[in-house]
Amino acid sequence: QVQLVESGGGLVQAGGSLRLSCATSERTFSRYALGWFRQAPGKEREIVAAISRGGVSTYYRDSVKGRFTISRDNAKNTVYLQMNSLKPEDTAVYYCAARNSVAYSGSRADYDYWGQGTQVTVSS
Repeated sequence: QVQLVESGGGLVQAGGSLRLSCATSERTFSRYALGWFRQAPGKEREIVAAISRGGVSTYYRDSVKGRFTISRDNAKNTVYLQMNSLKPEDTAVYYCAARNSVAYSGSRADYDYWGQGTQVTVSS
């Protein structure tokens, strides 16, 4: 069982920045493709960004392209989501997820492990 722990959420004004982190003690962290998802109240959980096992390939949903950056540090067993130019519509609970595969996926059903989530609130 891979335990993922997110941190870095909070309240920020529109235009501000936050960096989310997701850490694990799992020594096989480098075997997993990783994704960041978010879920706003009353909405489905959606993919925000993802990164392949080796970190070479990344994915971003259109609404965050140019504002968010996903990265991973396998030596620290941590994946990050740098969020800049935040907008009120980015408000949600953000989850990291791990998939035992080389490639990431945009479908939450393809991920094997999930963190507990961290709240991001962007005020206008």
